[in-house]
Amino acid sequence: MPIYEYQCENCGFELEKLQKLSDAPLTDCPECKQSTLQKLISADDFRLKGGGWYETDFKSGRKKNVADSGSAKSTGSESGSSSSGGCSGGGCGCH
Repeated sequence: MPIYEYQCENCGFELEKLQKLSDAPLTDCPECKQSTLQKLISADDFRLKGGGWYETDFKSGRKKNVADSGSAKSTGSESGSSSSGGCSGGGCGCH
């Protein structure tokens, strides 16, 4: 279940709430009791790094957005060797 962040437009009170995706957004501020609570939009705190993810293996050219550009280049050269199954016979367990 995701954690949603809310902020009251009336008093500025902020809170986090663990809710199901199907739950209705909160509207009533627990601090000032007004119906002025708004859901905030925040960025994720994690990033999937390494090989085997869409960002490193399936994006092409300038669309790649990886933290270490050296690892993206080495991943691209490994994925080009499809004659060996794409993993170069590594420790992935597919051979």
